[in-house]
Amino acid sequence: MKHFHVAAGILQDEEGRVLISERICDGPFDGLWEFPGGKISANESAAEALHRELAEELGVIVLDSRAFMDLHHEYPDRIVDLEFFLITGWRGEPAGLEGQGIRWLSPDELDPAELLPADAPVVDALQQMLS
Repeated sequence: MKHFHVAAGILQDEEGRVLISERICDGPFDGLWEFPGGKISANESAAEALHRELAEELGVIVLDSRAFMDLHHEYPDRIVDLEFFLITGWRGEPAGLEGQGIRWLSPDELDPAELLPADAPVVDALQQMLS
């Protein structure tokens, strides 16, 4: 079974809203939403991967972030270990540079059914922390 180590960012704006991005892929998760990020390469830290992925996907430079939550999730065909970071400072205006949609939502507007299954505990934590 494939095993992935992933870094994901929770961009939070001054109004307390968080950014989610549409997942565009060939597979069962196409059309779902997620917190942006991606796979951590063997030669980089989670923070380095996060900075690289957010620059590639959203065109932003991370200025201020902190570890938020680590999760382990088993899908039928893969295992994913995720490191989530809360990001409160960045340079640039987030945009879907890979053709993906993006949305800013308050934590109480986040619907776990619209997000990747592994993101559900993050939604619960955000709703408790930020609402």
